[in-house]
Amino acid sequence: MPDTQLSPVDRLIRQLQLEQLDRDLFLGDPGPGTGRLFGGMVAAQAVMAASNTVEPEKGNLHSLHSYFLRPGSHTAPIRYTVYRIRDGRTFTSRDVVAYQGGEAIFSISTSFAVQEDGMDYQGSMPGAPAPEVLPNWEDVMREEMKEEVKQLGDAPTRWMRLHPIETRHAYPPKEGPTPGELPSRKVWIRPKSELPPDPRIHTAFLVFASDSGLLGTIAWGGGARPPGPPGNRGQAIGYQRMAASLDHAVWVHRTPNWDDWLLYHSESPVGFGARGLIFGGMYRQDGTRVLSVAQEGLVRDPRGRPAAK
Repeated sequence: MPDTQLSPVDRLIRQLQLEQLDRDLFLGDPGPGTGRLFGGMVAAQAVMAASNTVEPEKGNLHSLHSYFLRPGSHTAPIRYTVYRIRDGRTFTSRDVVAYQGGEAIFSISTSFAVQEDGMDYQGSMPGAPAPEVLPNWEDVMREEMKEEVKQLGDAPTRWMRLHPIETRHAYPPKEGPTPGELPSRKVWIRPKSELPPDPRIHTAFLVFASDSGLLGTIAWGGGARPPGPPGNRGQAIGYQRMAASLDHAVWVHRTPNWDDWLLYHSESPVGFGARGLIFGGMYRQDGTRVLSVAQEGLVRDPRGRPAAK
């Protein structure tokens, strides 16, 4: 089936099916699009490259630590080189470097673990309205962007149709946090259609989604409007600021099975200069914490505009 006829979920699944060029060398398709490549997609492909070198009995991904080195583009394939750091009885480590146009654009260290019996505790899930009572974010944004669509055609909303994750915002519309309140964000997320049973695909989709909206947490905290479309780093869409992810870490606490809504809560405990730190967590509707996220983001005001306080 031509790529243009695939659903957004099936398109990402196809992008996660990397071409194996050698034992530890894989080729990824960046997919259609303009502007900078969404970092979550590169991270998801890198996770798949690492997973392809780990035997199933070695367990599932439990953590990753990564750096966004250079902006990627949609114009050339991405080569993923996997380095087999360690194969242990409980833990297996893989490093991956992504190259595009002869330059490294992304690096990641991953760790896989065999599930063990042991402790079982967590903090409470933050309160939020049920996803069923909230509007689809695409419908909200489409209404807000009526004038842009009149002027530019479907370009402003095309990214929403192509994005594989359905989103429903769980915070009330407002201009930003009140004085003394930390910048935060709550959204319900789920794939737009059913995922295949392969746990590697579920993990890669979670990694993909984990990079969406974190920059909006700190940009919104600076007094700007709620975040615009994912995947438009550096284009100042939505909050009129240049933004980019610097690094990204994920800890997977439970074997993923992403077949329903997850509450993605993020907050920024500190921001200084042009950088802000964000912590996040994803929860099932029954309150079970599935994974945790940390990221440092770069957010710059346009030249000639005073920095937000």
